[in-house]
Amino acid sequence: MHVGAGRRPRRGRRHSGRAIVPGSVTRRLAPTVVVGTAWLAGSVPFAQLMARRCAHVDLRTVGTGTVSGSALYHLSGVGPLVGAGVLDVLKGAVGPLLAGPDRPALQAVSASAAVVGHDWSPFLGGAGGRGISVALGALTATEPAAAALLLGALALGRLAGDNAGLGTLAGGAAVAVVLPRRRGRDGTLLALGLLAPMAVKRLAGNRRADDATTYLWRALFDRDTRDEVVPALPDPATVPAELAVR
Repeated sequence: MHVGAGRRPRRGRRHSGRAIVPGSVTRRLAPTVVVGTAWLAGSVPFAQLMARRCAHVDLRTVGTGTVSGSALYHLSGVGPLVGAGVLDVLKGAVGPLLAGPDRPALQAVSASAAVVGHDWSPFLGGAGGRGISVALGALTATEPAAAALLLGALALGRLAGDNAGLGTLAGGAAVAVVLPRRRGRDGTLLALGLLAPMAVKRLAGNRRADDATTYLWRALFDRDTRDEVVPALPDPATVPAELAVR
């Protein structure tokens, strides 16, 4: 007996009355799982781990106490900076990729969770960076054009007198304009989710501000003084035993 004539080919096995097509696994993840995974990934302090391994330094104890790529670069050089930077970008993309393009609101919330985890890492007692690399990863996974704008502004700030903070301020403003234009309300939610925690952390810092002027420098240049405070390696005699080379 000839079987299958006139039948439509099966596109995927069935489960609970719904066809599962290849590649749809991540889109079936519960929102709480996506957001929780994004937050946990964002919380991993790669700059701190690199600083401990390469310079035997706790970034919270040098310079302004910011756990950032800039501080890592001054202490360890280009190699560790690139390694930590790539990992920070990748962890920012985790949430949006798990959410999938068909759940843009979940992409925005999970991207924001990654930035929050990075900026107030539980592994650092609430310290952290600003989330720029994490935001770059989230934008690369959702709106590459906005990621290019933020990266370009950061690079220009670096080239223009090492004013990365001023560059990211301009880049954040550009992202706030471009995302709603390209993605509508979903873009507005994504921009708010990324930029709001970055702005709060920028002003709050990792240490209490000395006076109102400190908040002005933080808002404009993302540092506590008009001139950049370059972190330096501490005296080896003061390095805690757990950071010393064994």
